[in-house]
Amino acid sequence: MSNLQTYITDHESEMLNDLFSLLRIPSISAKPEHHADMTACAERWRELLLQAGVDHAEVMPSEGNPVVYAHKLVDPSAKTVLVYAHYDVMPAEPLELWKSSPFEPEVRDGYIWARGADDDKGQAFIQVKAFEYLVKNGLLTSNVKFIFEGEEEIGSPSLEAFCQTHKEMLKADVILVSDTSMLGADLPSLTVGLRGLAYWEIEVTGPNRDLHSGHFGGAVANPVNELCKLIAQIVDGDGRITVPGFYDKVEEISETERRMIADIPFDEAKYKAAIGVKALTGERGYHTLERNSCRPSFDVCGIWGGYTGEGSKTVLPSKATAKVSCRLVPHQDHHEISQLFADYILQIAPDTVQVKVTPMHGGQGYVCPITHPAYIAAEKGFEKAFGKRPLAVRRGGSIPIIATFEQVLGIKTVLMGFGLESDAIHSPNENFSLDIFRKGIEAVVEFYKNY
Repeated sequence: MSNLQTYITDHESEMLNDLFSLLRIPSISAKPEHHADMTACAERWRELLLQAGVDHAEVMPSEGNPVVYAHKLVDPSAKTVLVYAHYDVMPAEPLELWKSSPFEPEVRDGYIWARGADDDKGQAFIQVKAFEYLVKNGLLTSNVKFIFEGEEEIGSPSLEAFCQTHKEMLKADVILVSDTSMLGADLPSLTVGLRGLAYWEIEVTGPNRDLHSGHFGGAVANPVNELCKLIAQIVDGDGRITVPGFYDKVEEISETERRMIADIPFDEAKYKAAIGVKALTGERGYHTLERNSCRPSFDVCGIWGGYTGEGSKTVLPSKATAKVSCRLVPHQDHHEISQLFADYILQIAPDTVQVKVTPMHGGQGYVCPITHPAYIAAEKGFEKAFGKRPLAVRRGGSIPIIATFEQVLGIKTVLMGFGLESDAIHSPNENFSLDIFRKGIEAVVEFYKNY
């Protein structure tokens, strides 16, 4: 074993205890009742960063949940890496589907099981422990800054203003983020692109109260029916979004990139079996791996209205609501798309109901050049830890703050993520492989050696 592998083995028990102290805190940003937990988690991160060897760490106020900031100055003339992560997590419901308590972490079958085990406490912990190793062994040659926020899972509404206010404090040469995934445990990859996001709530109101469906059905518009009709018009038979102007700034995938995507190992049968579906769908003329990373998409994230309790109730509901979103690609501005979508829904809405469209959070897409020195250093880090050169891939998810960093701070971000699809982030039984946890620390240490 190398000195680093020996260090990880010797300190693993202590590392897991520290990580578990974070995972036990239900830092759920979406629920106001967890406000105190957000502060507690931020404070715990401050303690762990100081323990890891930063010169200074503090919990700073923002317009929302607090931000953890820390720095280590090695040499004023050296490059500076800004490590970004988030300490908030998704709600754990439905709780009955968890095999163990989501906020009582445990190791089982070589995996850490808990909400946040991967997204993003586990991955952030990789960054901090790699930094700690470098500091303790006198190997750190870059200045390092840390910024950990508590609102990523609700769209980072306060972080842009925080960055605007603290531009000087956050100055760096590159931003390093571990909050993405790899193609597989034996197929390391680096994310070079992310889709953007636009999100809305659509509310359809009909009569001034719930009505008897026998007395009024067929004569009064049913808001649930009308909401479904509206949603059905958003995507056509070719899988294209029908909003006028939606594709005006969508850049076609180059033949070079299409060939790169085609080189990614992909077994459609296994893909379908893993998620329990019989067939795939999407925009005509594109491969599955293009549809879910390089092309925009529309989804209904939630829909409700009327009676949903046990048994039956013949009711014509007064109101129906849906939460919907579009994944966007680079060059699509989420503010512009948000307005185009709202205008379109109101345009096609019938006079028989009242329709309200409320824009919610959003973010821009992002692309990182594979020629960037920090990307090349990350590539070498993965090759050292996993034994093979990582593939460069675009991912279909969104981290809205990444594009904001580029716009506000003028800094490129390298997405050095270690998650797997099987980690079940945002779902019950979230987990993180101990083997990948160890290799992740190796990869980040190697990144710093090569940057």
